[in-house]
Amino acid sequence: MKNVLVTSGLCLSVLLLSACNSDDKDINSLTTQTTLIGGDNHCWMGGTRTDSGLDNNDNGKLDSNEVVDSSYACNADLFTDKAVHLPFTVLRDDLDNGAMPGTKFEIRNGGYGSDAAPNPNNPIQFYALTDRGPNADYSGSLGKGKMFPTPDYTPRIGLFELQTNGTITKIKDILFKRPDGSLITGLPNSSSLGGTGEIPYDAAGEVIRQDMSQPYNAQTNPIKLDDYGLDSEGLAAMDDGSFWVSDEYGPHIVHYSAEGVEIARINPFADDARNLYSLPAEFAHRRANRGMEGLTITPDQSTLVGIMQSTISNPDKSVNNNTLTRIVTINLATGAIGQYLYQQEIAQNSNSAIVALSNSQFLVLERDGKFFNIDTEVMKHVYKIDISGATDLETVTAQADIAQDAALGLTIKGKTLEQVALSDGWETLAANGIIPATKSLVLDMAAKTQYPHDKMEGLWLIDNKRLGVLNDDDFATWSNNNTLEQKYLDSAQSDIDGNTLYIVDDLPLSADK
Repeated sequence: MKNVLVTSGLCLSVLLLSACNSDDKDINSLTTQTTLIGGDNHCWMGGTRTDSGLDNNDNGKLDSNEVVDSSYACNADLFTDKAVHLPFTVLRDDLDNGAMPGTKFEIRNGGYGSDAAPNPNNPIQFYALTDRGPNADYSGSLGKGKMFPTPDYTPRIGLFELQTNGTITKIKDILFKRPDGSLITGLPNSSSLGGTGEIPYDAAGEVIRQDMSQPYNAQTNPIKLDDYGLDSEGLAAMDDGSFWVSDEYGPHIVHYSAEGVEIARINPFADDARNLYSLPAEFAHRRANRGMEGLTITPDQSTLVGIMQSTISNPDKSVNNNTLTRIVTINLATGAIGQYLYQQEIAQNSNSAIVALSNSQFLVLERDGKFFNIDTEVMKHVYKIDISGATDLETVTAQADIAQDAALGLTIKGKTLEQVALSDGWETLAANGIIPATKSLVLDMAAKTQYPHDKMEGLWLIDNKRLGVLNDDDFATWSNNNTLEQKYLDSAQSDIDGNTLYIVDDLPLSADK
């Protein structure tokens, strides 16, 4: 904070209240200048405030009760309604680019777009989350799975800061670690912890196995899995510096220290000895790559709120073409669970982020997976939702045709809620007293910006009118016909996808009264 004092020995007129005292002694007029940091209410990107007034108590400084006028000279806002790229490093650049034979492509880190959260201690800093690392669909010797060209990649959080020159700087990385302090990977979990049988392959198409120097053998040299591995997707930054992270594997919700060391865990597997609390068992029916995509913490820091990306396969994949998705609340002090329904606009959309405005009102990012350059009728929406009038599924008691099933959750006439919504419609749910969250559109990013990215995934709530929107760039890596390639945003293959922040102003982001 910089203060500059300017004085004058003038006898001021009544425009400044009183210029002279009863002894006809001159009263100095004073001016002070204060440097404002980014995030100031008057100057979003910082600037200077000039205060002026009379030194009535003759102490040589301008006290707050002596200020008569304040003016502001604000730094230019070089972020609002602009696309600003996050910095990246190159993980490797030696692989053939399937999109352009004869060339190589870059696998970038990048990847900070699965979610975002404000730094509670600095209004122009935000945290951004990676997922499990560079990966792409691949079918190899053991069947369908994922290719991991950097299999030792550790999922992480990056801390970023806006600069007055319109750029973004990465301050640090926080890598996720097991309770013993060793680094985790993004490799799949075992089946007992929600693994869906994704086979991990390396960039050469080899099965990733315990000993890569020896051939694969199911008994003596099996697939390498990681039960601490995360496909991280949702992020809540706590006031104490720690983080809660949700993922697409279990789904797991993991508490990490400020240094990234695991503290506690929540998932739907009651036998997991690591659990602090357990999610309802039906969450274990998550679909591969469509787990708990969004996570937030209520403003009072009491309750985690997570949202599933899409319909869960409850009881099986026959219900997947559905608009029914689930929200879960977890009281961190008691472990009390609440569960609510969210109705998507289009079946198989993705709920990619949730942000708390109050204990009952939230922003939800709902999107499709389309590119604007291919189909201008894309959906990249942010809704304000309210669960205060929605049905808490955990409190519904068994009666007549309604029952609570230990594995499937609430059922109606023996059908899961997913089955009812798909075959009988949301009207049947309402007729049985099951009401989803209300929702209203806050932002249409495609209409606002012709948003070019397929995966709009992170929301940074800056204040009650500004929202940061971040995309998942997939580490600039894509696959086509079982071949890795650079991920492009244009048909000319000249615009490489990258993490890009958009800040949108003048939005109604306060909780409704």
